[in-house]
Amino acid sequence: MPQDPRHDPWTRPAEPILEPDLPIVDPHHHLWDRQAAQIAALPPPRHGFEHLIRRVPRYLLHELLADTQGGHNVIATVFLECGAMYRKDGPEHPRPIGETEFVNGIAAMSASGLYGKTRIAAGIVGTASLRLGDAVAAVLDAQITAGGGRLRGIRLGAAWDADESVPSHRTKPGKGLLLRDDFRAGFAHLAPRKLTFEAWCYHRQIPDVTALARAFPATTIILNHFGGPLGIGSYAGRAKDVYAEWRKSISELTTCPNVVAKLGGINMEVNGFGWHERPRPPSSQELADATRHYYEFTIEQFGVDRCMFESNFPVDKASCSYTVLWNSFKRLTSGYSAAEKAKLFHDTAARVYRLTSA
Repeated sequence: MPQDPRHDPWTRPAEPILEPDLPIVDPHHHLWDRQAAQIAALPPPRHGFEHLIRRVPRYLLHELLADTQGGHNVIATVFLECGAMYRKDGPEHPRPIGETEFVNGIAAMSASGLYGKTRIAAGIVGTASLRLGDAVAAVLDAQITAGGGRLRGIRLGAAWDADESVPSHRTKPGKGLLLRDDFRAGFAHLAPRKLTFEAWCYHRQIPDVTALARAFPATTIILNHFGGPLGIGSYAGRAKDVYAEWRKSISELTTCPNVVAKLGGINMEVNGFGWHERPRPPSSQELADATRHYYEFTIEQFGVDRCMFESNFPVDKASCSYTVLWNSFKRLTSGYSAAEKAKLFHDTAARVYRLTSA
């Protein structure tokens, strides 16, 4: 299935790479291959994941390398679960282990050095049904084995909103997943295995992340995509109200020392900036100008030791190119010191995900 040419990285006149020597760890990307039959079986297009994979049906090692080798100095990456390559057969709950096996194979290809300097998927974040409670322990142990020393954490999407026009996470978590007793019984098995948890939610669920972090202070929680400020459905045209509510929730969340924040993933359709509807993708300056307030407030609140830039590719590919996205991050930090930039672009991610070779 051809990609919409508006969103091909090479349709926009190439921008010069800003600070091309600055080392980068990209701590959030996906890999998948959706076959035509799978795509045909998807629900009608909406603003959610199903809509995206119609545009980018294949994103494997070579597609990712085409982005990471575009001029920025990407040293290593971290893969985030996305429902790819689950085992077809066998019991339901171990099936996501197939995704970890698949990504670990790609990581091994990259580690051979045959595909360039970037160590793709040096860290892997898989998934498991934490609502299994104590029974999830066996699945987590199998995931660790499948990761071949690369598994660093678990993500189980909690993204849900009372507005039915806002797409829920593909796993259909429903209201209050992070507050459920069965979920927390499974969550308790992460810290003993040195596994982090990726919190993917919408902005009105950020208080649930705060409550979870306070209940489990020994578990590192990584807030994905600024906590998902919404800009579609009933939130469309209410950017100031959403931002004010988001600021209040983020300020409270930062009081939890076990929480770190990923800076990115705010160019998705659900965020309401409408980049995907334009005839041409935005420039890095346009991206920086439109989203600066989210980046600056989060860095101010969390500090550079608890923040890391992320690409969220190929999801954000619906709005901009990889080169332009990282240029926008560099524009946002043009006034920062070299030490601050090192933490935001590389050091925090390398520390949190224990990437010793990055």
